[in-house]
Amino acid sequence: MKTSRFTWPVAAILLVAVAAGGYAVSRRAAVLRFSGTLGDTLVYADSARRACGGVVADKQQSCYEGMILPLVVARGVKVAMGTLHRIGDMDAAVRANSHVYAHGVGITAGKLGGNLSETFASCTEIYQSGCYHGVIQAYFETVHNIDSSSVNALCHPYAVAGGDRWLRFQCVHGMGHGLTMFYDHNLPEALTGCDLLADGWDRESCFGGAFMENVVNATSPHHPGSHLHSSRTADSAPAHEHGTDHGAMAGMQMGTPAAPPFKALDPNDKQYPCSIVDAHYQMACYIMQSSVMLKYNDGDIAATARDCERAPGRMKYFCHQSLGRDISALSRQDHREAIRMCSLAGDEYQPWCHVGVVKDYVFLAAKAGDGISYCRDVTGQRNKALCYEAVGQQIATLRNGNAERTEQCQPSEDAYRAICLYGAQAGGSAVGIPVPKG
Repeated sequence: MKTSRFTWPVAAILLVAVAAGGYAVSRRAAVLRFSGTLGDTLVYADSARRACGGVVADKQQSCYEGMILPLVVARGVKVAMGTLHRIGDMDAAVRANSHVYAHGVGITAGKLGGNLSETFASCTEIYQSGCYHGVIQAYFETVHNIDSSSVNALCHPYAVAGGDRWLRFQCVHGMGHGLTMFYDHNLPEALTGCDLLADGWDRESCFGGAFMENVVNATSPHHPGSHLHSSRTADSAPAHEHGTDHGAMAGMQMGTPAAPPFKALDPNDKQYPCSIVDAHYQMACYIMQSSVMLKYNDGDIAATARDCERAPGRMKYFCHQSLGRDISALSRQDHREAIRMCSLAGDEYQPWCHVGVVKDYVFLAAKAGDGISYCRDVTGQRNKALCYEAVGQQIATLRNGNAERTEQCQPSEDAYRAICLYGAQAGGSAVGIPVPKG
């Protein structure tokens, strides 16, 4: 198989997930003195744009991180996120990888210590809520053992009756990233850690974070999150509650060769790792797998759609949903271009491509209206129906109560409002398109 020349915008891989570390405070740009109020974010953004806008592409991310992340220490999370948002408005490349930068803000904040809940709450939802995920990833830097009690306690404040379901998702999704890094990117170990969660919805969200971290680390090994756990030693290697020491640690203790690292991707099998994980992990895996396929297809969307059709059974549909998520980033959220790209998939699977696009649109800034706007531009009854149902599903995560969910669906086109409400679990009609069985 040919070597891929496709350059991935890392944000395209993510509903959420990649990170940065506190290392950035020692960088060249950290000598700047930051003061003032949140309104100064424009000043900081202008300075960063002047310093980094002309830097060569492979150095630009490090440059911007060196400008943004010191703000977390000097001015706090909200100023850093506000500055990132303004830079994103000025620079399309930053906007394309905005989720990565947001993870960096969260990890930098998390590594400062202090109250985890307060740090988590200081984040904002912009850029696919990456800041929240980063805080959780940083938490796993301080953990030495994984057990049912600690895993279930981490996100418990958001799982209680009336808790914020959106923040609950950010927490358990970030946990999947953190567990994968905790186990030195041994994906099966991380998934087993997710299995310790008592709630099925939490487990599935955690699986998604683990698969994302696996792909991101393999395709962008120098992403900011790679700096986490870089200082972990044999004495602090993690242990699992089931009594299985980390492979490398066990090898050192017994005088035997260390276990080989988990192979994240396989250029000879574009269905891998979905092709080797247990059945109950496959849906979460295939909702990420198009990113792997695009890598080895050198960005060819039509070829990737054909690879998705080779997935087993109903996983074909989830793979096309993954492709839609990637298309959201690759099209830079341009409706016409995203619709054109989804049209490269087979007719049966195009509605699922639009599901991936629209879910990512809503996820970007936690705004249902952004998804509804896309559904209005989509053509074809089947495409529109599943598009609006997907918006409703995102609303069900964004809002707890029926009244709020109903209000969020109101801007939908009249013929599809009931479908949005059904997806939002606020009444409506089950006239969407279910995932085929088998």
